[in-house]
Amino acid sequence: MEDNRIVSGNSSNNNEKSVEKTLRPQYLSDYIGQDALKEELSIYIQAAKQRAESLDHVLLYGPPGLGKTTLAMVIANEMDVNIRTTTGPAIEKNGDLVALLNELQPGDILFIDEIHRLPKMVEEMLYSAMEDFYVDIVVGQGPTAHPVHFPLPPFTLIGATTRAGLLSSPLRDRFGIVEHMRYYNSDDLMKIIKRSASVFNVDIIDEGAHEIASRSRGTPRIANRLLKRVRDFSQVSNHENIDFEIVDKALKTLEIDSKGLDHTDLKLLSTMIEYYNGGPVGLNTLAANIGEENETISEMYEPYLLQIGFIKRTPRGRVVTEKGYEHLKIPYFKNNQ
Repeated sequence: MEDNRIVSGNSSNNNEKSVEKTLRPQYLSDYIGQDALKEELSIYIQAAKQRAESLDHVLLYGPPGLGKTTLAMVIANEMDVNIRTTTGPAIEKNGDLVALLNELQPGDILFIDEIHRLPKMVEEMLYSAMEDFYVDIVVGQGPTAHPVHFPLPPFTLIGATTRAGLLSSPLRDRFGIVEHMRYYNSDDLMKIIKRSASVFNVDIIDEGAHEIASRSRGTPRIANRLLKRVRDFSQVSNHENIDFEIVDKALKTLEIDSKGLDHTDLKLLSTMIEYYNGGPVGLNTLAANIGEENETISEMYEPYLLQIGFIKRTPRGRVVTEKGYEHLKIPYFKNNQ
């Protein structure tokens, strides 16, 4: 599912992933936001180190772009262990998983992004690996095939997912630490933007950082992406620093409004209002009207619109709220719905 929207939380290309690495904090003390989660993890990490044990398995879930991969790297640094990273779709068969597990040293971390997309047979092999640190594999073919009990060193599995509901209960229950990563507030996003600006060696004043933060959909990845684009506008315009004026000019050009909505978000809302009186409207109908897939709407557009209260889900379908009408400057009447 490709997504090239500038306000998408998904990482869109290898160059962007490379830039993200340079912006990543290394330790919990450097990690901005998610304060309650950090406090909990700090305790679990300290306790595991005091007992000289590997950290319990960790599941991180929440919308894309909130820092799940970064947090996994931070945990590895805090535990002073190595980390191997992969994705659910990349582990196609049991042999792929065994190869990854075989490279781990005691206490090491295996990070699996998009863990909800693991093939079922691979997931089932993970059960014994996570619980008892062994896997049973079949060696040979035909009449010579025989099972081999393959012991593993104690390790930590960190799984990340944007769709925790798709994880099976047996897999979810094997994670001792389950953490929900939430959207960031403007203050934390401002700190992230100012830190990133210093890494990029550009000057940004508070009003500029605040305006980028307010349009970043509560997501650090989007904040950094917008900062890079505003930096381009500032540089070409020979602007002395990044202030409100250049941010507003750049983001208007990019068609990103004051709430961080782009033309697709606005099209979704206006379609619901114009053709369905604000709803309720079913997901299939809405997808057909705006030319997007159901999954794209439910995973990429809806979460933020729900978070800011512009739409709501009902048993009969999606409904635009009064706040949504106000944002589009369309009169709202209760009998609309």
